[in-house]
Amino acid sequence: MGRPIWSSPSSYRGICATPAHRPGHHKRRIHPRPAIPRRASWQNRLPSPTLGFSDSFEWTIIVSLSSPDTYIIGPTNQEILLPEPEHSPVYYTLISVDDHLVEPPNMFDGRLPKALQDQAPRLIVNERGHQVWSFDGQIFSQVGMNAVAGRKPELRSLEPARFEDMRRGCWDIDERIKDMDLIGCWASLNFPSQVAGFAGRIFSAASNPEVGLATMRAWNDWLYEEWWQKYPERIIPCGITWLAPGPDGTARLGADEIRRNAERGFVSVTLPERPHNVGFPSLFSGWWDPIIEACVETETVISLHVGSSGMYPMPEGAPALQLGATLFGQLSLSACAEWLWSGYGNRYPDLKIAMSEGGIGWVPMLLDRLENVVDRSGYGANWDLRPAEILRRNFWFCTIDDPSTIDLHEVIGDDHIMVEIDYPHGDSTWPHSQSVLRDAWGHLSPELLRKFCCENAAALYRHPLPPRILP
Repeated sequence: MGRPIWSSPSSYRGICATPAHRPGHHKRRIHPRPAIPRRASWQNRLPSPTLGFSDSFEWTIIVSLSSPDTYIIGPTNQEILLPEPEHSPVYYTLISVDDHLVEPPNMFDGRLPKALQDQAPRLIVNERGHQVWSFDGQIFSQVGMNAVAGRKPELRSLEPARFEDMRRGCWDIDERIKDMDLIGCWASLNFPSQVAGFAGRIFSAASNPEVGLATMRAWNDWLYEEWWQKYPERIIPCGITWLAPGPDGTARLGADEIRRNAERGFVSVTLPERPHNVGFPSLFSGWWDPIIEACVETETVISLHVGSSGMYPMPEGAPALQLGATLFGQLSLSACAEWLWSGYGNRYPDLKIAMSEGGIGWVPMLLDRLENVVDRSGYGANWDLRPAEILRRNFWFCTIDDPSTIDLHEVIGDDHIMVEIDYPHGDSTWPHSQSVLRDAWGHLSPELLRKFCCENAAALYRHPLPPRILP
């Protein structure tokens, strides 16, 4: 694989490459940018409450995260985004194992068989001026789900209604690499967004399975050609697969897609963390065996993203945003326990499962509880190893910072903790990731910092490290 030519800020050059390793480092690869529909400029005249006459101003519509049917008249995109951030001082070489890409407007153009192309996901403009995805009779009202990187703090809870309301790094790979360089992030694993669902489950639930299957493959083909291959050292390729029973009732189609992707270099696949919760077979049914076997055979890491199977069921009247975000750790614990007790880790010692989002604070508690279940309750499973040992062997965990829990790293396992930036979501530390980690982890040894910040992820996902890493 050829080394991509890319532009590094001076504060980051020492991490990514020495002069001998970066010929033409003053250049930047130029790739055609997909066109996006331009925002219409509206001139709206509203009564002034103080002067008694109309003021004229440009406006845009922003969707509220709390309800896709709620919208407000808000500022133009120049007023939504903060000024361009400066390059961050780099203390650590980072690999983020939980980021997201926003599917660009032209993602599916020409990628489905000709007979099915007119049924591919399409970006349309609705009556409110929102850009929305249309697929399989559904409208996805949030064109860039929680894509709020670079927003002013008071606007981070509002969903972008159009592509120009987002940083271009959300969906343009050249701009994404720039945003990674800003924080000293060497490599990134990206999950899908709204029109696919975090685990690609929207396509697998399509009313016409032939269309859904072709769309799922098109998503993977786009990721391969347009997102990964342009910067193969900077992107960790994580695909999606078919999650529904095929014509024979088995998971063979999903297993075949994992093998197809592995043959061209994909190292991970994302699956729903609780598949039964979104209409797919249970982990305890045996239906997933072919997919698990394909992952083991190809050394494909299963990356489980919290929320891909829905969120915590909300009591009536509860603040959905606040409560939902608070309970990410609880969702991770539940999903991890289900995957552990599915027995797949015991049956397949080489199976690798990464828990994305949700932090690491719940992991020591789960380990303690597993020991209690076996030693006090007597609910052992007659496995070769104790459940807690399998958790430490087969599972990996990631964190934004977890300052209260990081000192329990030995309990979790020093080789099984990784970093997430969560760009471009509201939880993300971008563009302050370096200082956030320094404040939370600055007391740790350089050896541990290298493990947590990049080495563990590089080992798990078989991804190359730069010639020099920090600290």
